[in-house]
Amino acid sequence: MHGPTPPLPVPTDKLQFAMPPMHESLEDERRHRKERLAGALRLFGRLGYEDGVSGHITARDPEFSDCFWVNPFGMPFRHVTVSDLVLANRDGQVVEGGHHVNQAAFAVHAQVHAARPDVVAVAHCHSVHGRALAALGDLLDPITQESCAFSEDHALYDAYTSVTVDPEEGRRIAAALGTRKALVLRNHGLLTVGDSVDAAAWWFMTMERSCQVQLAARAAGRPVLIEHRQAVATREQLGGDLVAWINYQPMWREITRSEPDLLD
Repeated sequence: MHGPTPPLPVPTDKLQFAMPPMHESLEDERRHRKERLAGALRLFGRLGYEDGVSGHITARDPEFSDCFWVNPFGMPFRHVTVSDLVLANRDGQVVEGGHHVNQAAFAVHAQVHAARPDVVAVAHCHSVHGRALAALGDLLDPITQESCAFSEDHALYDAYTSVTVDPEEGRRIAAALGTRKALVLRNHGLLTVGDSVDAAAWWFMTMERSCQVQLAARAAGRPVLIEHRQAVATREQLGGDLVAWINYQPMWREITRSEPDLLD
């Protein structure tokens, strides 16, 4: 006697899988980047990355490539909406919006954007574990799958970056970053970049968590390093901006469902 016929598999082309959207106009792409920027700022605020007026995420405008959307000076990350965002030019002058921008932070971001035309977004905040690793002047060790994503793809800026509006300091930071996706600023914190706001935000969040894991593992004992070839192979699989974008989507969906006012 035969049992019931098992259900047939759903064709893969009928299954949903989010991919980065294509935009029909510059206006649509601008709106998309601004929405993602406001969402990332909300998430950074929720995760405790904000410290006074320190910390920024910038997003290149799709039409005016030497202008960048940024969070308003002095506004809590958790309060930022799309309409609050400010557009500043490469010199940090506001060209759209009603708020000031943090000139010290913008001097760095503008130079990174100038040196990396492939980069859409730059994230830098004074997160706790990032600052702790930076205080040691260390890089991430390949001790987890997540930290392997940064193998040979992050660097140390081995100088203290005080509060400055000097473009030359920003150029030195950009040079230290090179073609990589992340930088440890000694005694300062972390900086990440991506070809989308989603990617830059994801790299910052996963880098901060990797710092936390490394510090905890060292405090508990002697971490076992993943062999170099395996670490690099893992980075090749998981270290691209598309993978970062995909990883970020659950957080984007959560923040927009729980805090839809950010889209105002």
